[in-house]
Amino acid sequence: MAQITTTIQVQTGPRDRSATLLRGILVFPVLVFLGAFATNFGSDNNLSYSAGMVLAPAFLALLVRGKYPSYVLTFNHAVMELNARVGAYLFLLTDDYPSIEANPKIAVEFPDVAGGKALNQFAPLFKWFLAIPLYIVGAIYFIYALIVTFVAWLSTIASGIYPEWAIHPVLGTIQYWNRVYGYAFVLVTDEYPSFSL
Repeated sequence: MAQITTTIQVQTGPRDRSATLLRGILVFPVLVFLGAFATNFGSDNNLSYSAGMVLAPAFLALLVRGKYPSYVLTFNHAVMELNARVGAYLFLLTDDYPSIEANPKIAVEFPDVAGGKALNQFAPLFKWFLAIPLYIVGAIYFIYALIVTFVAWLSTIASGIYPEWAIHPVLGTIQYWNRVYGYAFVLVTDEYPSFSL
């Protein structure tokens, strides 16, 4: 495994219709909690934080020492799993409210970086640039997932069952963006991510 893998046990039915109807309101507290990680109080410069992940220390440690600090890796892994739990709930893949602790139904697995030895020491200098086509495709996937989620939201409210046809585009978008983050920002792989969902 050379890419980040994301596994989410999708719940198709029966679903809680009232929780589905109010999903945008119910998810707000956990979005505030997640946003607290992304806030760098006292500064307008957020270069070291992106969606709560610690990026600058990993970048500098890899570039200068060729090492990936284990504590940074552990923190980034925990925040990516929290992001996945929030995304799965927000995009209706599950009715399980996003826990601030690990959930065995939603997992993000990092490739073994061997303390940074498995990574190219100088790749962080250009990965973000090489990922520009991935950002463009990812933005299209994200818009597609939003549209699919809206239709699935209406369907789930009406029937109490999440439609099977919506699973692949929504889950695939979450998996895609985690692979992109793993390559371009979290820096846990040198393998260029696939463009497919």
